[in-house]
Formats: sequence, structure tokens, C-alpha cells
Amino acid sequence: MIDLSPMDDTQEKRPSPSLLRHLIAMVYDALLVIALVFVVNGLALGLSVRLTNGAQEVLNPHIGQALIVICLVGFYSAFWLKSGQTLGMQAWRIKLVSIGGENPTFTQALLRCAGAVVSVGCLGLGYWWKLIDRNGRYWHDYLSGTELVLLPKSSRNSDR
Repeated sequence: MIDLSPMDDTQEKRPSPSLLRHLIAMVYDALLVIALVFVVNGLALGLSVRLTNGAQEVLNPHIGQALIVICLVGFYSAFWLKSGQTLGMQAWRIKLVSIGGENPTFTQALLRCAGAVVSVGCLGLGYWWKLIDRNGRYWHDYLSGTELVLLPKSSRNSDR
């Protein structure tokens, strides 16, 4: 029989990455997202200029902002749904999983993105919360039903 009861303090918990490790992984990802935003906005501007025969030489600010949001949500959601890891998370051995340990769902990925905005919007309190939370989770972890886990070093890396 499969035990579906919630994990208590006596059961072994998966290690959670430190806040510093996660922030460094976020810097890696930010560099990729910035490049993606530049490319997407450049393509949108080129399309806009072409469709208006050069009459419009700047991108509408609302379209630019919408493209930034689409790039952010698309980047994180695509990586999280595929493997639970962005490129920065892969480099720092961090993985996003649902509380049950499975890959996150599309809804969880969207809720996590929205929750991260709230966490940052409150002067970063949603991130600082990890330092006092007994489970080591962020606000957006609770909102989305996900958590970050630290993956063990691979045997290939430990041989070096």
C-alpha cells in the first residue's frame, strides 16, 4: 500500500538549496532572459516597421511590456515543465518539483510565476521568508504547491 500521508518531521526531507545559491542561479537565468527579451522585442519592432512601411519606427510601449511578460513566463514555464530546471538551475543543481516530488504542472508553473512577482513586489519579503520558514520555502512555493530541491552531485563530478 502506498503511504499518501503528509511528510512529518521524522521522515527524511529533500535538502533545499540556500537562498544565495538560488539567487546566483537567478542571475544566470536573468542574463538569458534579457537576451531573449532583446531578440523578441527586436523582431517585433522589425515586424512593426515592415507592416507600417516605416511609418512606425518605435514599438508601442504596451506591446513591449506584454512581450517582456510573455518572455519571462514562457522562459520559466517551458523549462520547469520540461525538466523542472532552467539553465541556471541546472548549473547550480536546483530542481523545481511539486510538493509530492513530481514535475510541476502548467498551472503550478503559472502560479509560481505570478507568486514570484508578488514576492518581489513586497520588497522581496517572499524570498526572505525562506530564511525563517521551517520548510525553507518561499511564498510562491506555497501558492503554487511547489518547492526547490538541491540535487546531489553527480558521480561524474565527484570523481574529479
